[in-house]
Amino acid sequence: MTPDFFDNWTVQVRKGMLELCILSALAARERYGYELVKTLVAVPGLGVTEGTLYPILSRLRVQGLVSARLEESTEGPARKYYALTADGRKAIDLMRKYLDAMNAGAEALRQKGISHE
Repeated sequence: MTPDFFDNWTVQVRKGMLELCILSALAARERYGYELVKTLVAVPGLGVTEGTLYPILSRLRVQGLVSARLEESTEGPARKYYALTADGRKAIDLMRKYLDAMNAGAEALRQKGISHE
């Protein structure tokens, strides 16, 4: 296996998981952008940056999964706060169910491989 293969695979996995992680981070409460970055940086392997996060938030807002509001800040420029919408909550449920089913299927395949060795 070449290092490029694994690098490319991890990029694809991260892309799929990033939206779920963003929505999940907003499930408990609204957050402003930089706070969201700090929260997501703590997720191992996610590799999120501000340059990655804001275009995704914009797309999620256009899709109606996230809402945004601007609030003045006493600590600097105004902050844009993001919150999950009702459709965003439905999306999280669907994404988690799909991921659970996919993981269960992958685990079943792994177990079959072990039992045939």
